[in-house]
Amino acid sequence: MRVGLFAVGRLKAGPEKDLAARYLDRFAKAGPAIGLEFSRVVEVQESRLPQPEGRKREEAGMLDKALPEGAVLILLDERGKALGSEDFANLIGRYRDDGKRDLMIAIGGADGLDPDLVARADAQICFGKMTWPHQLVRIMAAEQLYRAVTILSGHPYHRA
Repeated sequence: MRVGLFAVGRLKAGPEKDLAARYLDRFAKAGPAIGLEFSRVVEVQESRLPQPEGRKREEAGMLDKALPEGAVLILLDERGKALGSEDFANLIGRYRDDGKRDLMIAIGGADGLDPDLVARADAQICFGKMTWPHQLVRIMAAEQLYRAVTILSGHPYHRA
C-alpha cells in the first residue's frame, strides 16, 4: 500500500524539515518489507480567502486533487480520536490487509478541516487534545509512520 502525507503549509529548510525527512526516509526504507511504500509528501499553500469556511473548502479541494482515486483518507485533527501507537499501526495494517492501494494522511490548515471532508474521511485522529504547530505535527506524523512499520514488523524500536 502506498502511503502519502498531505499538508496545508510548507516546511521551510531547517531542523523541522530535516527531522520529518529523516523519519520519512526510515519509513521508506523499512516499509516495503511489510507491504508499505512511501509515495510522497504533498504541500500546498494556505488558502488566502477572507473567510475561514471558504479557506477550509478551498484547502479541501486541493486535497481532493492530490488524493488518488479510492484512497483511504486519514485526517489529523485535534477533534479526532486519540490512538496509541500500536492502535495507529494496526489501523494502517488493516487497511493494507484489506487490499487498499493508497492511503493519505492529511494535516489541515490553521482554520481546521472542511465539514464535508471530515464526513467522507475514513478516520479522523489526533495526537492529543492540545493544539500543535503544523511543523511539529508533520514530524510526529512521520515518526508515527516509521513507528507503525516497526510495530508491524516486530522491530524493537517501539518498546511498550
